[in-house]
Amino acid sequence: MALEFTLDPPVDPALRDGILALWTDVSNADGAVGFVPPVSTEDVRPELVRHLVAMAEGRSRLLVGLDEAGRIAAAAFLTFNAHRLMRHWIWLYTVMVHPRHQGKGYGRDLLAAAAGAARGMRGITAIRLTCRGAGLERFYASCGYKEVGRVPDAIRVSDGDYRDDITMLLPLL
Repeated sequence: MALEFTLDPPVDPALRDGILALWTDVSNADGAVGFVPPVSTEDVRPELVRHLVAMAEGRSRLLVGLDEAGRIAAAAFLTFNAHRLMRHWIWLYTVMVHPRHQGKGYGRDLLAAAAGAARGMRGITAIRLTCRGAGLERFYASCGYKEVGRVPDAIRVSDGDYRDDITMLLPLL
């Protein structure tokens, strides 16, 4: 069954708690969303608050995908550039699909929904995102993104475990 995507859902306690649970579960499943497991909701909460503040200030938008039970199964943040010469493209941050839904094509659906949302934003011509290697760049490439930059060993996951910081671009025109 397909997810139902919503851009800019109303922020209420259920949404906040759903995103927090999703982010924690994805992190603990070793998802590359800014944390290294194990993490608790209290570890993730400050980062979520930063995103919620950016949304309230109009600097970021939230895209969520609900499963057939109405639970948040996928999410991503679409963030505008503050620099006046770079306002024609947005960042896609914290791209997440719940581990129980892995392998169902929901990641592709989330990226397609994000591209559709970005195409609806006046003046936006591209989406950029970063990933930490480990094969994620191949997934994004299969969804139309192209690698446009790489910094070797820029991300230290743990002592002795370094990953490349890879920048991907999806032109929307």
